[in-house]
Amino acid sequence: MPALRLYDSLDEIPASAWDSLHDGSNPFISHAFLDGLERHQCLREQWGWQPQHAALYEGDELVAAAPGYLKFNSHGEFVFDHAWAHAYARYGIDYYPKWLIAAPYSPVTGPRLLARDDDGRRALLEAILSHVRANGWSSAHINFHREDESGAFDAAWIPRIDIQYHWENHAPGSREAWPDFDAFLAAMDHKHRKNIRQERAKVARLGITMRVVHGDEATEADLAAMHAFYLQTFREYGNTPALTLDFFRHLARTMPRALVMFFADLGGDTVAGAMCLRGRDTLYGRYWGATVLAPGLHFETCYYQGIDYCLREGLRRFEPGAQGEHKLARGFLPTRTHSRHWIADPDFASAIAQWCAQECASVRRYEAALAAAGAVVDAVDRVLDGEIDRADDSCGIAQRELQRHLLPVPKPVGHGDRGTAGGNGAGAGLGDGLRAACIPRVEQDQRPSRDVKFGELAHQLSVRHGDVLL
Repeated sequence: MPALRLYDSLDEIPASAWDSLHDGSNPFISHAFLDGLERHQCLREQWGWQPQHAALYEGDELVAAAPGYLKFNSHGEFVFDHAWAHAYARYGIDYYPKWLIAAPYSPVTGPRLLARDDDGRRALLEAILSHVRANGWSSAHINFHREDESGAFDAAWIPRIDIQYHWENHAPGSREAWPDFDAFLAAMDHKHRKNIRQERAKVARLGITMRVVHGDEATEADLAAMHAFYLQTFREYGNTPALTLDFFRHLARTMPRALVMFFADLGGDTVAGAMCLRGRDTLYGRYWGATVLAPGLHFETCYYQGIDYCLREGLRRFEPGAQGEHKLARGFLPTRTHSRHWIADPDFASAIAQWCAQECASVRRYEAALAAAGAVVDAVDRVLDGEIDRADDSCGIAQRELQRHLLPVPKPVGHGDRGTAGGNGAGAGLGDGLRAACIPRVEQDQRPSRDVKFGELAHQLSVRHGDVLL
Protein backbone atom coordinates (compact mmCIF):
# COMPACT_ATOMS: atom_id res chain seq x y z
CA MET A 1 0.00 0.00 0.00
CA PRO A 2 1.46 3.42 -0.92
CA ALA A 3 2.76 5.48 2.00
CA LEU A 4 2.37 9.26 2.31
CA ARG A 5 5.41 11.38 3.09
CA LEU A 6 5.27 15.12 3.65
CA TYR A 7 7.99 17.61 2.80
CA ASP A 8 8.35 21.19 3.94
CA SER A 9 10.87 21.86 1.19
CA LEU A 10 10.75 20.65 -2.40
CA ASP A 11 14.50 20.30 -2.59
CA GLU A 12 14.11 17.19 -0.42
CA ILE A 13 12.54 15.47 -3.44
CA PRO A 14 14.91 14.88 -6.36
CA ALA A 15 13.97 16.96 -9.40
CA SER A 16 14.18 13.91 -11.66
CA ALA A 17 11.68 11.98 -9.52
CA TRP A 18 9.24 14.91 -9.30
CA ASP A 19 9.39 15.76 -12.99
CA SER A 20 8.93 12.12 -13.99
CA LEU A 21 5.32 12.40 -12.76
CA HIS A 22 4.24 15.00 -15.32
CA ASP A 23 4.73 15.43 -19.05
CA GLY A 24 6.76 18.65 -18.83
CA SER A 25 4.25 20.70 -20.81
CA ASN A 26 3.38 23.10 -17.96
CA PRO A 27 6.26 25.13 -16.49
CA PHE A 28 4.40 26.12 -13.31
CA ILE A 29 4.38 22.56 -11.99
CA SER A 30 8.05 21.90 -12.73
CA HIS A 31 10.50 21.27 -9.92
CA ALA A 32 12.61 24.22 -11.08
CA PHE A 33 9.74 26.70 -10.82
CA LEU A 34 8.32 25.50 -7.50
CA ASP A 35 11.71 24.99 -5.85
CA GLY A 36 12.78 28.44 -7.03
CA LEU A 37 9.86 30.07 -5.21
CA GLU A 38 11.01 28.47 -1.95
CA ARG A 39 14.72 28.86 -2.52
CA HIS A 40 14.49 32.59 -3.26
CA GLN A 41 12.19 33.71 -0.45
CA CYS A 42 8.96 34.12 -2.43
CA LEU A 43 6.93 31.91 -0.08
CA ARG A 44 7.10 33.18 3.48
CA GLU A 45 5.13 32.11 6.51
CA GLN A 46 4.39 35.74 7.39
CA TRP A 47 2.68 35.97 3.99
CA GLY A 48 0.58 32.91 4.76
CA TRP A 49 2.57 30.22 2.89
CA GLN A 50 4.12 27.13 4.47
CA PRO A 51 5.20 24.42 2.01
CA GLN A 52 3.74 21.00 2.78
CA HIS A 53 4.17 18.84 -0.30
CA ALA A 54 2.48 15.46 -0.50
CA ALA A 55 4.40 12.49 -1.89
CA LEU A 56 3.16 8.93 -2.23
CA TYR A 57 5.74 6.13 -2.26
CA GLU A 58 5.67 2.44 -3.04
CA GLY A 59 8.81 1.34 -1.29
CA ASP A 60 11.43 3.85 -2.39
CA GLU A 61 9.68 4.78 -5.63
CA LEU A 62 7.79 8.06 -5.87
CA VAL A 63 4.48 7.17 -7.57
CA ALA A 64 2.38 10.30 -6.96
CA ALA A 65 2.85 13.82 -5.63
CA ALA A 66 1.15 17.19 -5.24
CA PRO A 67 2.55 20.70 -4.64
CA GLY A 68 1.00 21.50 -1.27
CA TYR A 69 0.97 24.52 1.00
CA LEU A 70 -0.44 25.04 4.45
CA LYS A 71 -2.21 28.39 4.11
CA PHE A 72 -2.93 30.89 6.88
CA ASN A 73 -4.79 33.31 4.59
CA SER A 74 -6.20 33.19 1.06
CA HIS A 75 -3.79 35.57 -0.68
CA GLY A 76 -2.11 34.64 -3.93
CA GLU A 77 -4.59 31.88 -4.82
CA PHE A 78 -7.05 33.46 -7.34
CA VAL A 79 -9.89 31.19 -6.21
CA PHE A 80 -11.55 33.38 -3.67
CA ASP A 81 -12.86 31.86 -0.46
CA HIS A 82 -12.50 34.86 1.87
CA ALA A 83 -16.24 34.82 2.52
CA TRP A 84 -16.04 31.23 3.70
CA ALA A 85 -13.35 32.22 6.18
CA HIS A 86 -15.53 35.12 7.38
CA ALA A 87 -18.45 32.72 7.86
CA TYR A 88 -16.31 30.40 9.96
CA ALA A 89 -15.13 33.36 12.06
CA ARG A 90 -18.73 34.41 12.78
CA TYR A 91 -19.22 31.09 14.52
CA GLY A 92 -15.88 31.03 16.31
CA ILE A 93 -14.41 28.29 14.13
CA ASP A 94 -10.94 28.40 12.59
CA TYR A 95 -10.88 28.25 8.80
CA TYR A 96 -7.10 28.54 8.73
CA PRO A 97 -4.87 26.70 8.36
CA LYS A 98 -6.15 24.97 5.25
CA TRP A 99 -4.25 22.77 2.82
CA LEU A 100 -3.88 24.13 -0.71
CA ILE A 101 -2.71 22.14 -3.73
CA ALA A 102 -1.71 24.70 -6.36
CA ALA A 103 1.03 26.58 -8.17
CA PRO A 104 1.56 29.65 -5.95
CA TYR A 105 0.62 33.07 -7.35
CA SER A 106 -0.35 31.46 -10.66
CA PRO A 107 -3.96 31.34 -11.95
CA VAL A 108 -2.87 28.84 -14.59
CA THR A 109 -4.58 25.55 -15.36
CA GLY A 110 -2.24 22.59 -15.11
CA PRO A 111 -1.76 19.16 -13.53
CA ARG A 112 -2.15 19.19 -9.75
CA LEU A 113 -2.34 15.49 -8.87
CA LEU A 114 0.91 14.21 -10.31
CA ALA A 115 0.43 10.52 -11.00
CA ARG A 116 0.44 8.16 -13.94
CA ASP A 117 -3.29 7.32 -13.87
CA ASP A 118 -6.59 7.99 -12.09
CA ASP A 119 -5.94 5.20 -9.59
CA GLY A 120 -2.76 6.97 -8.51
CA ARG A 121 -4.59 10.28 -8.29
CA ARG A 122 -7.37 8.76 -6.21
CA ALA A 123 -4.84 7.18 -3.85
CA LEU A 124 -3.14 10.57 -3.50
CA LEU A 125 -6.47 12.27 -2.71
CA GLU A 126 -7.28 9.64 -0.07
CA ALA A 127 -3.91 10.22 1.56
CA ILE A 128 -4.40 14.00 1.48
CA LEU A 129 -7.81 13.76 3.16
CA SER A 130 -6.52 11.34 5.80
CA HIS A 131 -3.82 13.85 6.68
CA VAL A 132 -6.30 16.76 6.81
CA ARG A 133 -8.61 14.82 9.13
CA ALA A 134 -5.74 13.72 11.37
CA ASN A 135 -4.63 17.32 11.83
CA GLY A 136 -8.11 18.75 12.30
CA TRP A 137 -7.74 21.24 9.46
CA SER A 138 -10.84 22.86 8.03
CA SER A 139 -10.43 22.00 4.39
CA ALA A 140 -8.37 20.99 1.37
CA HIS A 141 -8.39 22.89 -1.94
CA ILE A 142 -7.10 21.99 -5.39
CA ASN A 143 -6.99 25.08 -7.61
CA PHE A 144 -6.81 25.29 -11.42
CA HIS A 145 -6.65 21.55 -11.97
CA ARG A 146 -6.90 20.14 -15.46
CA GLU A 147 -10.31 18.97 -16.56
CA ASP A 148 -8.97 15.48 -17.27
CA GLU A 149 -8.17 15.13 -13.55
CA SER A 150 -11.86 15.48 -12.62
CA GLY A 151 -12.43 11.72 -12.69
CA ALA A 152 -10.29 11.29 -9.57
CA PHE A 153 -12.62 13.36 -7.37
CA ASP A 154 -15.62 11.90 -5.61
CA ALA A 155 -18.79 13.78 -4.68
CA ALA A 156 -17.27 15.07 -1.43
CA TRP A 157 -15.02 17.40 -3.47
CA ILE A 158 -17.10 20.51 -4.25
CA PRO A 159 -16.52 21.86 -7.78
CA ARG A 160 -16.13 25.51 -8.76
CA ILE A 161 -15.68 26.96 -12.23
CA ASP A 162 -14.79 30.36 -13.61
CA ILE A 163 -13.97 32.06 -16.90
CA GLN A 164 -10.64 33.20 -18.30
CA TYR A 165 -9.92 34.49 -21.80
CA HIS A 166 -7.47 32.51 -23.94
CA TRP A 167 -6.21 32.92 -27.50
CA GLU A 168 -6.23 29.86 -29.76
CA ASN A 169 -4.00 29.60 -32.81
CA HIS A 170 -6.76 28.72 -35.24
CA ALA A 171 -10.05 30.11 -36.47
CA PRO A 172 -13.26 28.86 -34.83
CA GLY A 173 -14.29 25.61 -36.46
CA SER A 174 -10.81 24.97 -37.87
CA ARG A 175 -7.69 23.31 -36.51
CA GLU A 176 -5.35 24.95 -39.01
CA ALA A 177 -2.94 27.46 -37.44
CA TRP A 178 -2.76 30.98 -38.79
CA PRO A 179 0.49 31.60 -40.70
CA ASP A 180 0.95 35.17 -39.42
CA PHE A 181 -0.69 38.08 -37.62
CA ASP A 182 -2.36 39.39 -40.77
CA ALA A 183 -4.07 36.04 -41.28
CA PHE A 184 -5.29 36.14 -37.68
CA LEU A 185 -6.69 39.64 -38.24
CA ALA A 186 -8.33 38.58 -41.49
CA ALA A 187 -10.48 36.16 -39.50
CA MET A 188 -11.90 39.05 -37.43
CA ASP A 189 -14.68 41.45 -38.36
CA HIS A 190 -13.77 44.80 -39.92
CA LYS A 191 -14.25 46.92 -36.81
CA HIS A 192 -12.09 44.86 -34.48
CA ARG A 193 -9.46 44.31 -37.18
CA LYS A 194 -9.28 48.09 -37.64
CA ASN A 195 -9.09 48.75 -33.88
CA ILE A 196 -6.18 46.36 -33.41
CA ARG A 197 -4.24 47.84 -36.32
CA GLN A 198 -4.82 51.33 -34.93
CA GLU A 199 -3.62 50.31 -31.47
CA ARG A 200 -0.45 48.81 -32.88
CA ALA A 201 0.13 51.81 -35.16
CA LYS A 202 -0.13 54.24 -32.23
CA VAL A 203 2.75 52.50 -30.48
CA ALA A 204 4.88 52.46 -33.62
CA ARG A 205 4.26 56.17 -34.34
CA LEU A 206 5.63 57.04 -30.91
CA GLY A 207 8.93 55.49 -31.93
CA ILE A 208 8.57 52.58 -29.50
CA THR A 209 10.29 49.40 -30.65
CA MET A 210 9.68 45.92 -29.26
CA ARG A 211 12.13 43.12 -28.57
CA VAL A 212 11.78 39.54 -27.38
CA VAL A 213 14.25 38.19 -24.82
CA HIS A 214 14.49 34.59 -23.59
CA GLY A 215 16.05 33.67 -20.29
CA ASP A 216 19.35 32.61 -21.83
CA GLU A 217 19.50 35.87 -23.79
CA ALA A 218 18.67 38.17 -20.86
CA THR A 219 21.25 40.52 -19.45
CA GLU A 220 21.32 41.49 -15.81
CA ALA A 221 19.83 44.83 -16.89
CA ASP A 222 16.95 43.05 -18.61
CA LEU A 223 16.11 41.00 -15.52
CA ALA A 224 16.43 44.02 -13.24
CA ALA A 225 14.16 46.06 -15.54
CA MET A 226 11.50 43.34 -15.64
CA HIS A 227 11.58 42.96 -11.88
CA ALA A 228 11.31 46.73 -11.44
CA PHE A 229 8.22 46.78 -13.70
CA TYR A 230 6.71 43.99 -11.61
CA LEU A 231 7.39 45.86 -8.36
CA GLN A 232 5.97 49.09 -9.73
CA THR A 233 2.70 47.55 -10.88
CA PHE A 234 2.17 45.81 -7.54
CA ARG A 235 2.90 48.91 -5.50
CA GLU A 236 0.74 51.16 -7.65
CA TYR A 237 -2.26 49.00 -6.87
CA GLY A 238 -1.55 48.33 -3.22
CA ASN A 239 -0.41 44.71 -3.51
CA THR A 240 2.57 43.12 -1.80
CA PRO A 241 5.16 41.92 -4.35
CA ALA A 242 6.32 38.42 -3.44
CA LEU A 243 8.71 37.53 -6.25
CA THR A 244 12.33 38.49 -5.79
CA LEU A 245 14.94 39.51 -8.33
CA ASP A 246 16.86 36.37 -7.41
CA PHE A 247 13.81 34.34 -8.45
CA PHE A 248 13.81 36.05 -11.85
CA ARG A 249 17.51 35.21 -12.16
CA HIS A 250 16.71 31.63 -11.14
CA LEU A 251 14.13 31.33 -13.94
CA ALA A 252 16.61 32.65 -16.49
CA ARG A 253 19.24 30.16 -15.32
CA THR A 254 17.15 27.01 -14.76
CA MET A 255 14.36 27.54 -17.34
CA PRO A 256 16.28 29.48 -19.99
CA ARG A 257 13.95 28.94 -22.96
CA ALA A 258 10.76 28.85 -20.91
CA LEU A 259 11.25 32.43 -19.69
CA VAL A 260 10.06 34.86 -22.37
CA MET A 261 10.05 38.63 -21.91
CA PHE A 262 8.70 41.33 -24.22
CA PHE A 263 10.35 44.72 -23.81
CA ALA A 264 9.36 48.11 -25.21
CA ASP A 265 12.23 50.54 -25.86
CA LEU A 266 12.00 54.29 -26.45
CA GLY A 267 14.94 56.61 -27.00
CA GLY A 268 17.43 54.08 -25.70
CA ASP A 269 15.43 53.33 -22.52
CA THR A 270 13.34 50.27 -21.69
CA VAL A 271 9.94 51.73 -20.83
CA ALA A 272 7.72 48.65 -20.50
CA GLY A 273 7.95 44.91 -20.18
CA ALA A 274 5.87 41.76 -19.91
CA MET A 275 7.07 38.48 -18.47
CA CYS A 276 5.73 35.14 -19.73
CA LEU A 277 6.53 31.49 -19.31
CA ARG A 278 6.44 29.12 -22.24
CA GLY A 279 5.17 25.56 -22.05
CA ARG A 280 5.28 22.88 -24.71
CA ASP A 281 2.41 24.37 -26.75
CA THR A 282 1.22 27.34 -24.67
CA LEU A 283 2.50 30.78 -23.75
CA TYR A 284 1.46 31.99 -20.29
CA GLY A 285 1.40 35.72 -19.55
CA ARG A 286 2.12 36.71 -15.96
CA TYR A 287 3.48 40.17 -15.11
CA TRP A 288 3.88 43.52 -16.73
CA GLY A 289 4.73 47.14 -15.99
CA ALA A 290 5.58 50.44 -17.67
CA THR A 291 7.22 53.73 -16.79
CA VAL A 292 5.37 55.74 -19.45
CA LEU A 293 1.71 56.16 -20.34
CA ALA A 294 1.31 55.56 -24.04
CA PRO A 295 -1.83 54.70 -26.03
CA GLY A 296 -1.88 51.03 -26.95
CA LEU A 297 1.33 50.17 -25.10
CA HIS A 298 -0.32 47.80 -22.65
CA PHE A 299 -2.13 45.90 -25.40
CA GLU A 300 0.98 45.73 -27.60
CA THR A 301 3.25 44.51 -24.81
CA CYS A 302 0.84 42.11 -23.12
CA TYR A 303 -1.30 40.78 -25.97
CA TYR A 304 -0.10 41.42 -29.49
CA GLN A 305 3.55 40.57 -28.87
CA GLY A 306 2.42 37.31 -27.27
CA ILE A 307 0.16 36.46 -30.21
CA ASP A 308 2.96 37.29 -32.66
CA TYR A 309 5.31 35.05 -30.68
CA CYS A 310 2.88 32.13 -30.69
CA LEU A 311 2.39 32.49 -34.45
CA ARG A 312 6.14 32.52 -35.11
CA GLU A 313 6.87 29.64 -32.74
CA GLY A 314 3.90 27.49 -33.70
CA LEU A 315 2.37 27.50 -30.21
CA ARG A 316 -1.28 26.51 -29.98
CA ARG A 317 -2.46 28.76 -27.17
CA PHE A 318 -1.81 32.02 -25.33
CA GLU A 319 -3.17 32.42 -21.80
CA PRO A 320 -2.53 36.05 -20.76
CA GLY A 321 -3.79 35.71 -17.19
CA ALA A 322 -7.02 36.10 -15.28
CA GLN A 323 -9.76 38.71 -15.70
CA GLY A 324 -10.71 41.00 -18.55
CA GLU A 325 -13.75 41.08 -20.81
CA HIS A 326 -11.82 43.59 -22.94
CA LYS A 327 -9.78 40.62 -24.19
CA LEU A 328 -12.78 39.48 -26.23
CA ALA A 329 -12.29 42.38 -28.67
CA ARG A 330 -8.68 41.27 -29.18
CA GLY A 331 -9.31 37.71 -30.19
CA PHE A 332 -9.33 35.95 -26.81
CA LEU A 333 -12.16 33.51 -26.14
CA PRO A 334 -13.95 32.55 -22.89
CA THR A 335 -12.49 29.38 -21.39
CA ARG A 336 -13.51 27.58 -18.20
CA THR A 337 -11.20 26.97 -15.27
CA HIS A 338 -11.79 24.41 -12.52
CA SER A 339 -11.11 23.87 -8.83
CA ARG A 340 -12.23 21.43 -6.13
CA HIS A 341 -12.80 21.94 -2.41
CA TRP A 342 -13.19 19.48 0.46
CA ILE A 343 -14.77 20.88 3.63
CA ALA A 344 -14.41 18.92 6.87
CA ASP A 345 -17.38 20.36 8.79
CA PRO A 346 -20.51 18.63 7.40
CA ASP A 347 -22.83 21.58 8.04
CA PHE A 348 -20.54 24.04 6.31
CA ALA A 349 -19.82 21.51 3.55
CA SER A 350 -23.54 21.22 2.78
CA ALA A 351 -24.11 24.96 2.73
CA ILE A 352 -20.96 25.76 0.76
CA ALA A 353 -21.83 23.07 -1.78
CA GLN A 354 -25.17 24.79 -2.41
CA TRP A 355 -23.43 28.18 -2.63
CA CYS A 356 -20.96 26.77 -5.17
CA ALA A 357 -23.74 25.17 -7.18
CA GLN A 358 -25.41 28.57 -7.50
CA GLU A 359 -22.07 30.14 -8.41
CA CYS A 360 -21.44 27.50 -11.10
CA ALA A 361 -24.89 28.14 -12.56
CA SER A 362 -24.14 31.86 -12.59
CA VAL A 363 -20.83 31.28 -14.39
CA ARG A 364 -22.56 29.15 -17.02
CA ARG A 365 -25.20 31.83 -17.59
CA TYR A 366 -22.46 34.43 -17.83
CA GLU A 367 -20.63 32.25 -20.36
CA ALA A 368 -23.85 31.95 -22.38
CA ALA A 369 -24.35 35.72 -22.23
CA LEU A 370 -20.83 36.26 -23.56
CA ALA A 371 -21.54 33.88 -26.43
CA ALA A 372 -24.85 35.61 -27.16
CA ALA A 373 -23.19 39.02 -27.08
CA GLY A 374 -20.61 37.72 -29.52
CA ALA A 375 -23.42 36.65 -31.84
CA VAL A 376 -24.90 40.16 -31.66
CA VAL A 377 -21.52 41.74 -32.45
CA ASP A 378 -21.00 39.39 -35.38
CA ALA A 379 -24.46 40.06 -36.80
CA VAL A 380 -24.18 43.83 -36.45
CA ASP A 381 -20.74 43.89 -38.05
CA ARG A 382 -21.89 41.70 -40.91
CA VAL A 383 -24.68 44.18 -41.58
CA LEU A 384 -22.30 47.14 -41.42
CA ASP A 385 -19.80 45.34 -43.65
CA GLY A 386 -22.56 44.63 -46.17
CA GLU A 387 -22.21 40.87 -45.80
CA ILE A 388 -25.92 40.40 -45.02
CA ASP A 389 -29.03 42.35 -45.89
CA ARG A 390 -30.37 44.71 -43.24
CA ALA A 391 -33.70 42.93 -43.48
CA ASP A 392 -32.02 39.72 -42.35
CA ASP A 393 -33.17 38.88 -38.84
CA SER A 394 -29.82 37.49 -37.64
CA CYS A 395 -29.20 40.44 -35.37
CA GLY A 396 -32.69 40.27 -33.95
CA ILE A 397 -32.34 36.59 -33.23
CA ALA A 398 -28.98 37.15 -31.55
CA GLN A 399 -30.31 40.07 -29.51
CA ARG A 400 -33.23 37.99 -28.29
CA GLU A 401 -30.78 35.25 -27.35
CA LEU A 402 -28.79 37.75 -25.32
CA GLN A 403 -31.95 38.87 -23.53
CA ARG A 404 -32.97 35.26 -22.96
CA HIS A 405 -29.58 34.61 -21.34
CA LEU A 406 -30.19 36.92 -18.44
CA LEU A 407 -30.18 40.66 -18.57
CA PRO A 408 -29.16 41.53 -15.93
CA VAL A 409 -26.67 38.74 -15.24
CA PRO A 410 -24.64 38.59 -12.02
CA LYS A 411 -20.95 38.72 -12.87
CA PRO A 412 -19.55 35.65 -11.05
CA VAL A 413 -16.75 35.93 -8.55
CA GLY A 414 -14.49 32.93 -8.63
CA HIS A 415 -10.98 32.06 -9.79
CA GLY A 416 -10.07 35.24 -11.50
CA ASP A 417 -11.95 38.24 -10.18
CA ARG A 418 -11.70 40.18 -6.98
CA GLY A 419 -14.91 40.28 -4.97
CA THR A 420 -16.48 43.50 -3.84
CA ALA A 421 -19.11 44.19 -1.27
CA GLY A 422 -22.66 44.03 -2.44
CA GLY A 423 -25.49 41.58 -2.79
CA ASN A 424 -28.08 40.32 -5.13
CA GLY A 425 -30.48 39.14 -2.48
CA ALA A 426 -30.10 35.51 -3.52
CA GLY A 427 -29.21 33.19 -0.70
CA ALA A 428 -32.33 32.09 1.08
CA GLY A 429 -32.78 28.38 1.52
CA LEU A 430 -29.10 27.46 1.37
CA GLY A 431 -29.34 25.01 4.24
CA ASP A 432 -30.79 24.48 7.67
CA GLY A 433 -29.21 24.96 11.03
CA LEU A 434 -27.25 27.70 12.70
CA ARG A 435 -24.06 27.33 10.68
CA ALA A 436 -25.80 27.00 7.34
CA ALA A 437 -27.72 30.16 8.14
CA CYS A 438 -24.54 32.15 7.73
CA ILE A 439 -24.07 31.12 4.11
CA PRO A 440 -26.65 33.56 2.69
CA ARG A 441 -24.51 36.29 4.20
CA VAL A 442 -21.47 34.69 2.59
CA GLU A 443 -23.11 34.90 -0.80
CA GLN A 444 -24.24 38.44 -0.14
CA ASP A 445 -20.72 39.48 0.81
CA GLN A 446 -18.97 37.70 -2.01
CA ARG A 447 -21.14 37.92 -5.09
CA PRO A 448 -21.95 41.40 -6.38
CA SER A 449 -24.76 41.99 -8.80
CA ARG A 450 -23.64 43.48 -12.07
CA ASP A 451 -25.58 44.11 -15.23
CA VAL A 452 -24.08 42.54 -18.31
CA LYS A 453 -24.83 44.99 -21.08
CA PHE A 454 -24.07 44.47 -24.74
CA GLY A 455 -21.77 47.49 -24.93
CA GLU A 456 -19.77 46.41 -21.89
CA LEU A 457 -19.24 42.92 -23.22
CA ALA A 458 -18.45 43.89 -26.78
CA HIS A 459 -16.58 47.16 -26.50
CA GLN A 460 -15.08 47.52 -23.02
CA LEU A 461 -11.58 48.91 -23.40
CA SER A 462 -10.70 49.73 -19.79
CA VAL A 463 -7.70 48.00 -18.29
CA ARG A 464 -7.66 46.70 -14.73
CA HIS A 465 -4.10 46.37 -13.57
CA GLY A 466 -3.10 43.78 -11.01
CA ASP A 467 -0.64 41.00 -10.48
CA VAL A 468 -1.36 39.29 -13.80
CA LEU A 469 -1.35 40.42 -17.37
CA LEU A 470 -4.81 41.82 -18.02
